[in-house]
Amino acid sequence: MGTRLLITSSMNTIGTKPDYQMAMDLLLQKLILKNYSQNTIKTYVHMFKKFLEHIHPMPLHQVTTAHIMHYHKELVTKHGVSSSYQNQSINAIKFYIEKVLNLPKITYDFCRPRKAKTLPNVLSLNEVSRILGVIGNIKHKTILSVIYGCGLRISECINLKVEDIDSSNMRVWVRNAKGKKDRITLLSPTLLVELRAYYKLYKPKQWLFEGSYGKQYSVSSIRQVFNRSKKKAGVNVPATVHTLRHSFATHLLDNGTNLRYIQKLLGHNSSKTTEIYTHVSTTNLMNIESPFEKIGKFATFGNRE
Repeated sequence: MGTRLLITSSMNTIGTKPDYQMAMDLLLQKLILKNYSQNTIKTYVHMFKKFLEHIHPMPLHQVTTAHIMHYHKELVTKHGVSSSYQNQSINAIKFYIEKVLNLPKITYDFCRPRKAKTLPNVLSLNEVSRILGVIGNIKHKTILSVIYGCGLRISECINLKVEDIDSSNMRVWVRNAKGKKDRITLLSPTLLVELRAYYKLYKPKQWLFEGSYGKQYSVSSIRQVFNRSKKKAGVNVPATVHTLRHSFATHLLDNGTNLRYIQKLLGHNSSKTTEIYTHVSTTNLMNIESPFEKIGKFATFGNRE
């Protein structure tokens, strides 16, 4: 399998010399036609370009599974990249092989890195309150309030339109989210009051949160607002804007919300993804009694009978 050619005679129209630019153009075209997100397009193009730089000047029709695996081994041994970076690189090359060249999956077998099972960082209710409390700009405060109060990804927040706020049914429509899926999430009465005050002041036309010239508010600006506010509030735990989404889920779980409902609100495909919040829920931990407590019923600690 390792010596089998991945890029075969289907590339004969390009010629015998490596035409990397055409390969890049075909990759980009297919990503656009398949309506991938801008972030995914940017990542795949970048990763595929890095791989082409590595194999240069080898003709594409000579590339094998062994070459691809050797490249990813060097990413780890020489450059120390993360498993996430490796997987993104593999995904980009897989997309080119499967979607651009239309080769079957059985043509290759990539060994993926084991994904680290890390727990998400979570802010307490007090910490979230402090971060939001120090923000004087109503637009900035409303943006972070919506991300936390609705459990949104940052990209989902900037993609919200005015009509996505359904105050009649107290819900928020999250359209074309991750995986090109729509979902519905909560609209808190308190958050609705804040949104109405924001709308009255800023009067957005299309996007709920507009930046310059009526365009979508930028992701980088939201991150800057969060980092400044976190520092000003004296919250020193590691956290990003995405931590607000993790905190939303964990606080719902702490409040007794069924895990299945939380899964739907977050838009997770698998319940296993949502179950990670059971590991960081303080309420769940507080309701579990350590077996050490039983010891005291039989003997006083430090005083053997």
